[in-house]
Amino acid sequence: MTFRPALKFAIGALALTTACTAPAAPEAKSAPPVAADPAAGQRFVEQCKGKESFDDPAPPVRIFANVWYVGTCEVTVLLLTSPKGHVLVDAATETAAPQIVANIRSAGFDPKDVRWIVSSHEHFDHVGGLALLKRATGAKVVARAEAAASLRSGKVSPADPQFQEIHGFSPVKPDKVMNAGKILRAGPLRLTMIATPGHTEGSTSWSWTSCEGADCRKFTYLDSISALPLGTYRFADHPDRVAMFRETFDMIDKMDCGIVLTPHPSVSAMGQRMSGTEPLMEAEDCRVIVKSARARLDTALLP
Repeated sequence: MTFRPALKFAIGALALTTACTAPAAPEAKSAPPVAADPAAGQRFVEQCKGKESFDDPAPPVRIFANVWYVGTCEVTVLLLTSPKGHVLVDAATETAAPQIVANIRSAGFDPKDVRWIVSSHEHFDHVGGLALLKRATGAKVVARAEAAASLRSGKVSPADPQFQEIHGFSPVKPDKVMNAGKILRAGPLRLTMIATPGHTEGSTSWSWTSCEGADCRKFTYLDSISALPLGTYRFADHPDRVAMFRETFDMIDKMDCGIVLTPHPSVSAMGQRMSGTEPLMEAEDCRVIVKSARARLDTALLP
């Protein structure tokens, strides 16, 4: 992909597993999958050109099969649909939450059919809208155990490298707390939780399989793995956090990620891929992101 030389990591850059409801899915085809709605993807690119706010509105886009983009120009929110209810992945900011609801409707779905909301990491640009979206949809909120306390309090962990300068968010009580490796069953959907700590202690990625007819594809929603210190925080003073990052890097390097989506769409060139100017996946996408993240951490460790 052409995004490789220009990988960017914004303040909250951020993965989910759903299974096809059809009988045993065939192995993914070798040909790169194509965007489901390149015209909508092109509208996304045009509407979001030059936009930098976390709250700038974006149109909904069907990415592939039951996977929809319903977020803003700079913050990803995904809708995974099924005949027995949907799952929302991430919640963007509190300001953007009404737009997320509107995008779900524009995509042709009832927000009240969202059964669960899962999230990536506990920063305001990804979980700020959780409380409002929970009320608007009636959905239940899922959290990894390491993120639950922060969600309940609405406060950033004091150990967070961004703690000194990033603000909190409206608190929300998780309805279900899970450990990494567990699967959330939501009707026919199967969501597997993956721990990818470093950016925050509770950073969570998700991976899933979605099918377009007989064409079944694995997806990974890869949470942010960027080392981004704010204020006076120095990674050299926190070897435990550095080790946390390096363990996450090593794990992701070994993963079969399939189609990679990220909490900030620019990190994985989602606009280009949704518009069809880039393939939805290339085999080394996860390792390309890890390579850039390793370099960023090494730079942050310099005196």
